Amino acid sequence: MFEFKLNEEQIMLRDMVKDFVDNEIKPIATKIDEEEQIPKDLMKKMGELGLLGVAFPEEYGGSGLGEVGYCIMQEEIARGCLSVATFNGAHQSIGANTIYLGGSEEQKQKYLVPLASGEKIAAYCLTEANAGSDAFNLRTKAVLDGNEWVLNGEKMWITNGGIADIAAVYARTERGISGFIVDTKTPGFTPGPKEKKMGIRGSTTNAITLDNVRVPKENLLGEDGRGFLLAMKTLDAGRLGLGAACLGAAKELLEQSAKYAKERKQFDQQIAKFQAIQFYLAEIATMIYNMESMVYRTAYEYDLKKDISTKSAMVKLYCSECIVKISDLAVQIHGGMGYSRELPIERFYRDARINPIFEGTNEIQKGIIARDILKKNGVMRIK
Repeated sequence: MFEFKLNEEQIMLRDMVKDFVDNEIKPIATKIDEEEQIPKDLMKKMGELGLLGVAFPEEYGGSGLGEVGYCIMQEEIARGCLSVATFNGAHQSIGANTIYLGGSEEQKQKYLVPLASGEKIAAYCLTEANAGSDAFNLRTKAVLDGNEWVLNGEKMWITNGGIADIAAVYARTERGISGFIVDTKTPGFTPGPKEKKMGIRGSTTNAITLDNVRVPKENLLGEDGRGFLLAMKTLDAGRLGLGAACLGAAKELLEQSAKYAKERKQFDQQIAKFQAIQFYLAEIATMIYNMESMVYRTAYEYDLKKDISTKSAMVKLYCSECIVKISDLAVQIHGGMGYSRELPIERFYRDARINPIFEGTNEIQKGIIARDILKKNGVMRIK
């Protein structure tokens, strides 16, 4: 049976990140949204605190707190700003994690160490115009020319694309799809204009053009032609982090909604006394309980090196749909004030909507889950 409890080190991490969020992120969250960028000094502070490498072992510049530690951190960061959580997720959970999962010891020392410390920022370049949900259909090509790979193609919807120093880029070779470590200062690597988005506006999103980008032969990640498996394995962790961020945002919305319901009066009484409002709060709390259980049970199993591909798809599917519903209920509880930019509720509402789309659409997650159910003839047992 599963039993999980935070240890002393994890509690210290949670309290430290909570303090950082309350003092450094929450006060500028509206500014991040309106100016559509995360201040560089905030990123630097996160790196100095070890927040950009929490999951990685200490020998690679990380804090050695694994996926559970990463989810604890992301939950707290998302209480303050989902844009910051998205930036960190793209940097750590999929960008840098690609190198951790697929890189050689030499590659980890050269690239992962500065990424984990926050000295450099990472991006994950998989999606293309015709290879979003159908990721296997990517058209970016890599051709070996002597001691260098030459990459040509276009990527889109790349989080951190315009600010990254190192990119994990996936391209098609003669043997199949392969992953490459690319220094973004390499000639031919060109980010497009920053995308204008409905939500998570502080998170930088760009298209990337690769025009004869020459990459050292030794920057191939793992075996040539085995990159698709690496990309999917990386997304398993990414989906867990997304679930943790949804959880953190949900907890913040519950706290704000409960507080507002006790302050706001209509018909000479607190709106918290109305059954409709009580039912909304009960719905939110129940979803949070389920989200929390799923996120940390799955993260715990991930750290035990168990196969969690289907479970991470479930986490992503459930948590992303819950945060959309929870943010909608929070707006309803706040009424007109929930629709006003005077309060952060409407920002959370806009930020929430991307979650059923990125890290693999929820339709893709349902397909992953259904295939596993059919493979096991519908049998589910607690192990």
